[in-house]
Amino acid sequence: MEFSFIEQEADYLHDNPIVAGFVNEAWHWKYSSVIDYSEGKGLIDLEEL
Repeated sequence: MEFSFIEQEADYLHDNPIVAGFVNEAWHWKYSSVIDYSEGKGLIDLEEL
């Protein structure tokens, strides 16, 4: 399965805090939207397209 450009960019953004060494898991970064994709609620309201 090939990822779309938007999915690749979202993965890149979600992984940045991990690569920088700020957190061990993407959902630990409180400013990340990855929380919303894992059944949680982040700081920003997301609108699915």
